[in-house]
Amino acid sequence: MRKLSFWVMVALVASISTSALLACNTVKGVGKDVTAVGEAGSDAVNKATK
Repeated sequence: MRKLSFWVMVALVASISTSALLACNTVKGVGKDVTAVGEAGSDAVNKATK
């Protein structure tokens, strides 16, 4: 019974770690997208005011 509990905990920690890493990657990608949109908007405003 103890060995089963150990492996269940190992699997749980591994899945939580994987989820956390994937979430960080997703948030990082969203940040890059938002930055790109902001830069494009800024460029459009600069071109319109020239």
